[in-house]
Amino acid sequence: MSRFFTAATAALLAIFLIFGCGSGSKDTTDQGEKKAAPAKKRIALVMKTLTNPFFVAMEKGARKAEEELNIELIVKTGAKETSIEQQIAIIDELIRNRVDAIVIAPASSTEIIPILKKAQDAKIVIVNIDNQIDPEPAAKMGLVDVPFISVDNEKGAYLAAKFISDQVKKPTKAAILEGIRSAKNAEQRKAGAVRAFRENRHIRLAASESANWKIDEAFAVTARIFKKHPDIGMIFCANDMMALGTIHYLQQQKKTGVLVAAFDALEEARAAVRQGTLQITIDQQADRQGYLGVRTAVEMLAGKKPAPVTMVDVLPVHL
Repeated sequence: MSRFFTAATAALLAIFLIFGCGSGSKDTTDQGEKKAAPAKKRIALVMKTLTNPFFVAMEKGARKAEEELNIELIVKTGAKETSIEQQIAIIDELIRNRVDAIVIAPASSTEIIPILKKAQDAKIVIVNIDNQIDPEPAAKMGLVDVPFISVDNEKGAYLAAKFISDQVKKPTKAAILEGIRSAKNAEQRKAGAVRAFRENRHIRLAASESANWKIDEAFAVTARIFKKHPDIGMIFCANDMMALGTIHYLQQQKKTGVLVAAFDALEEARAAVRQGTLQITIDQQADRQGYLGVRTAVEMLAGKKPAPVTMVDVLPVHL
């Protein structure tokens, strides 16, 4: 009996040790295989300002990409569209914080280049959207392989200015309200408007001044232009904010019959088109630019070589 008990006990103990040790060994392996989830890529979207609804729409597109691509989006802006020094300081801070990528709509096409070169030297991916960094000085400073995503600004401005110039069949003076003159997109939009006006032999360009993308400055510049040229018949404004300032002046002075064209297709501008105070604006799909900018940054971080230039369609908005 004693021998049987001893043998049975030994057998049970052996079975316990075999299965017990196997079970314990499996648990240890499972725990070892549980790795921490990789940290999300940190991508910064640096824009000119959020006081312009255009950039609010751009952020929405970038947020959509953030959700789809499982990254952390950091949004930074200047106080105003002319806050170039502030934008430079923001990028410097992002370099210190070691973000993975910067998607930038630069306030200046040239002044921003040195700080972006510093970021690229720190192994931060750079993607340029909206306003193009001037390629010649960028290349001279060694800032290379930066993809650009935007619209054909010259084409969009041409379409807007041509829409109002085609309505003119008698001698008419025209004016242009330019954006920031150091910005590439401002230069391109002015060029498009000039081309459209020149195609109509009845139109003479009487004035072209910068209102720096601002609504209040556009009001003042428009007042100055009409003081010198009271018979202006049409105005191309290089963005909607300036167009709204121009329209406000025209309404305040009770000036009728002046054709106004703009660029951006903000909701306020669309409303002005419906009301007849603005003849046309151009939708450059800001949300699409924001989305593609972030997506391109993610692809570059994964080792994919992007297209040097991606053009988003311009969409005329008029009655």
